[in-house]
Amino acid sequence: MNFDVHAPLTQIDDQDVKVLLLENIHADGADFLRNKGYQVETRTAALTEDELIEAIKGVHLLGIRSTTYITDKVLENAPDLLAIGAFCIGTNQIDLAATKRHGVAVFNAPYSNTRSVVELAIAEIISLARRLHEKSTAMHNGVWNKSAAGSHEVRGRTLGIVGYGNIGSQLSVIAEALGLSVVFYDIDDKLALGNAKKCATIDELLAIADVVSLHVDGRPGNAGLFGDEQMKAMKPRSLFLNLSRGIAVDTGALRRHLESGHIAGAALDVFPVEPKAQGDPFESDLRGLPNVILTPHVGGSTEEAQQDIGRFVASKLRAYAKAGTTNLSVTFPELNLPSDPARHRLAHVHQNAPGVLATINTILGNHGVNIEGQQLATRGELGYVVTDVSAEVGPDVLKELASLPETVRLRQLS
Repeated sequence: MNFDVHAPLTQIDDQDVKVLLLENIHADGADFLRNKGYQVETRTAALTEDELIEAIKGVHLLGIRSTTYITDKVLENAPDLLAIGAFCIGTNQIDLAATKRHGVAVFNAPYSNTRSVVELAIAEIISLARRLHEKSTAMHNGVWNKSAAGSHEVRGRTLGIVGYGNIGSQLSVIAEALGLSVVFYDIDDKLALGNAKKCATIDELLAIADVVSLHVDGRPGNAGLFGDEQMKAMKPRSLFLNLSRGIAVDTGALRRHLESGHIAGAALDVFPVEPKAQGDPFESDLRGLPNVILTPHVGGSTEEAQQDIGRFVASKLRAYAKAGTTNLSVTFPELNLPSDPARHRLAHVHQNAPGVLATINTILGNHGVNIEGQQLATRGELGYVVTDVSAEVGPDVLKELASLPETVRLRQLS
């Protein structure tokens, strides 16, 4: 990986920190940063690449949700950018490799909307089992059809969860409380909660599950994960849900299996291609099917979840800008640093190579800089060392540290 070296940055006063928050991020996030003295601009919509390049000039902290894409070209035109906050779970809309090259930290909200997604999944499982969507549509069309045909309790059925992470595992617990038996499949070795049983393969899960629910991430290997072959392997008249990533499902194949009756019903909250802004037209192979619930990527869109996400990610951006803390960063080595205003702090992002720490300390020692505390962490090709020193260092020291061949970004925080 080729890294781009940035000029050293001295401490930015709070009132000079510029923040751009896109896609209608919850007001609590903006308020939190404004209360710290930051200049915060908010916009309700996503931006195209060219629009973002224009808007990001002079911005230090950027907040997005799921439909603004951060490309290498955007980062090349954002020399002041320190960190990106994804106010959601997924980060597949961000070129993470490019952020590492440019020394830009990335944070997300891996847990804040877990409960909201789980509750939607439970609601849709019950709705599909009882055919509530179809009955409601018929009622709106003036048709009274008081029949039990095709309506079932979920108690005693088997739920198959593909992806047993934060959402999948919590869904497992709540589903069991409703009387469902739970089986799951995950590529990683995950501890089963409650009475859930792990399947060795997806096929094993599909053979026994009455309901299949996907909860996978957006890694490239999950593209096309669920297609015609997997749908054929599902039990006849089973139900299917995808509240994870749109790229994981072949919607054309799903429509064919729904129309044939092999799959009794489906609920999808995510799609391979989604509209950029409110009011844009939505196209899908699944439109018009009476036994399908379609929702506009609202799994985590509850007031409670968005409020929690707004506060959580904003606090992560603040902690990084102010103290250099990278706890729960998606891309950077993790350092949980105390904020000590009595000290001066240097944050050095560098290529992970032997001897960097020793070289940094030699430079500081040669200039008579006294080190009062130091933490180092590495993650893949990146290293991150934060050094607390007794006094503010001069520009000659910063220049020498920035000129190291391994340096990606250097900041003097206080």
